[in-house]
Amino acid sequence: MNGLLVIDKPGGMTSHDVVNRLRKITGERSIGHLGTLDPMATGVLPLLMGRFTRLAQYFSSAEKSYTGTIRFGFATDTYDAEGEPVGQQSTPVLTLEQVQAAAVRFRGEMQQMPPPFSAKKIAGQPAYKLAREGKPVALKPASVFIDSFEIMGLEGAEASFAMRISAGGYVRSVAHDLGQDLGCGAHLSSLRRTQAGVFTLADACTLKDLEALAGDVHALEEKCVHPRHLLPEMPSVTGDSVALGRLRNGAQANLPEFSRASLVKVFAGQRDLVGIARRVAGTLFQPVVVMG
Repeated sequence: MNGLLVIDKPGGMTSHDVVNRLRKITGERSIGHLGTLDPMATGVLPLLMGRFTRLAQYFSSAEKSYTGTIRFGFATDTYDAEGEPVGQQSTPVLTLEQVQAAAVRFRGEMQQMPPPFSAKKIAGQPAYKLAREGKPVALKPASVFIDSFEIMGLEGAEASFAMRISAGGYVRSVAHDLGQDLGCGAHLSSLRRTQAGVFTLADACTLKDLEALAGDVHALEEKCVHPRHLLPEMPSVTGDSVALGRLRNGAQANLPEFSRASLVKVFAGQRDLVGIARRVAGTLFQPVVVMG
């Protein structure tokens, strides 16, 4: 199977667990997800399958949108509800206005320290492996951009929020740092990804839906995002047989594309994505990804 499927990931599964389930459902071995979701989190998890895994490089900068809750009163070692409590626990008395005011600084470009239990690499080792072994985790802050962070409500010690954050940013770190700023500790108590790049929950299928279609390749392919809807920043171009033959063999070819875009998606017909090509000059293009 070749295509992109958007899964509404259930809680309690790792992103790799979802990949393994999808391999069993589709029979396709080559599957990769676009942006890890922690086991506790639910929501939008796009996965590339088959030859479409060659497109992964073009999705790496996609922003993500989330809703969730933050629990005040104590921090945890993982910065979320799955970790062990750290430090003194309290019963904070906070107002919605206080939390909203504290959240203002977590907007725009900032330096963010990743959680010690994360997939960030330290000398080739994932940080979470070192943390589990009790070894020091020497992480460095990374530049992230938080487009929006809104505290929607506060019930007791738990605040609900909505956030849009750049690729590589950690919502868990925002929850942890917000608790530090308010002087009471905090951790992420629930998280749901509502959007990843252009993909939303409206595009998503459940694993249960897909398991009902196991073995029916045509029905499974119908659940994939239409190839022309992928990477909308690139125009879609339909090539003739001569141009397609040249591009498939790695040679330059002329395409009927008159915009100023430097990269285009090249199709044979409506759904058959041949690859990605880069403009050389005018209507002359060089293939940079060939789907085979």
